[in-house]
Amino acid sequence: MSIEDLKIQRLFIVFALSIITCSTSAQGGMNRPYVDDKLFHFGFQLGMNFATFMIHDSEQQLMMAGAPDTIHSRVSSVMPGFNVGFVSDLRLCKFLNLRFCPGLQFTSRTITFKSASDRPVKGSPPLGDRIDVLAIPVNLPLYLKFSAERMGNFRPYVIGGGGVSFNTSRDREKPIVLNLTDYFCEVGFGVDLYFQWFKFCPEITYRIGFANQLAPWSAVGSLTEADGFYSASIKNMTSHCICLTFNFE
Repeated sequence: MSIEDLKIQRLFIVFALSIITCSTSAQGGMNRPYVDDKLFHFGFQLGMNFATFMIHDSEQQLMMAGAPDTIHSRVSSVMPGFNVGFVSDLRLCKFLNLRFCPGLQFTSRTITFKSASDRPVKGSPPLGDRIDVLAIPVNLPLYLKFSAERMGNFRPYVIGGGGVSFNTSRDREKPIVLNLTDYFCEVGFGVDLYFQWFKFCPEITYRIGFANQLAPWSAVGSLTEADGFYSASIKNMTSHCICLTFNFE
């Protein structure tokens, strides 16, 4: 079992425990019985994320240490990130809502490079075989939320949609530079838990990006041409992300 699989399992455990704890706290009489009848309502989001890249190697022969070689790359480390956002919700009918949830996300991934001949992968100046890729995208998603019938102070739902994101952090001093925009779709599920003064909605979603996130080597700043094999070894890479979000509405 990989480290990423263990992190995903832990994320689901945290999600399940939060639902059990909060649903127990929300037991009692019917809290906020008419809150879902509002045409508009607003809130905010706090959460964590695990972002990675789906990488496709170029498989081309690259000059490294004076000899041609093929370099393979993969995401070897995924650090948990943090996300904050704003919730705006439009009631379409009893079971369907349209939601716009702009937010800011902090992500970190480590890409490992390995040559087919097992020779050290190092540029000039030496950068090593691991490169940390940081990103702070602003996400602008639009969702449809399908809710079940309310049961006391508990109401499960599924959510799906898509949007666009704009990367606000771009380190041109590294050989792997990310493009500024991405387009994605997202699906997930969650529960509405009704308390006396607010509605708490933990949800877990999976996001798939479609745009190639690797910027061309010409976008790199002051690095020498010898370091071009880092980006040249990658054909394209797309962003994937699992988010655990806590909505307060």
